[in-house]
Amino acid sequence: MNKNLKKFGRFLKELRIKRELSLREICKLVDYDSSNWSKIERGVISPPSDKKVLMSWAKVLGFSKNSKDIEKFVDSAQVAQGIIPQDILSQKNAVDYLPAFFRTMRNTKPTKEEIDRLIELIRNA
Repeated sequence: MNKNLKKFGRFLKELRIKRELSLREICKLVDYDSSNWSKIERGVISPPSDKKVLMSWAKVLGFSKNSKDIEKFVDSAQVAQGIIPQDILSQKNAVDYLPAFFRTMRNTKPTKEEIDRLIELIRNA
């Protein structure tokens, strides 16, 4: 089982409980199937990928409209799905360096050329 699914599920459940909402109550408020919501909370299935749905959930869960917490909530849902957030993918420089990042995470050394490009990117930031 994907640990990111479980982590997001726990996060979602904590938020719901903090708002003192039962499973059925929150599902009525966001017009979502309670069985599927329960599966998300237990880390059995992925959260929806539709950002509008996630934003509506965030609103009901008490996040203010333009807060960093909403961004964290949506990012957490996307990570649970194995998706790189769209705003990151839309940044050309970030996408160019994802392979180096992946290799680093796998303990594989980047090439000298990749290190030089990264240094240049940081200098120009």
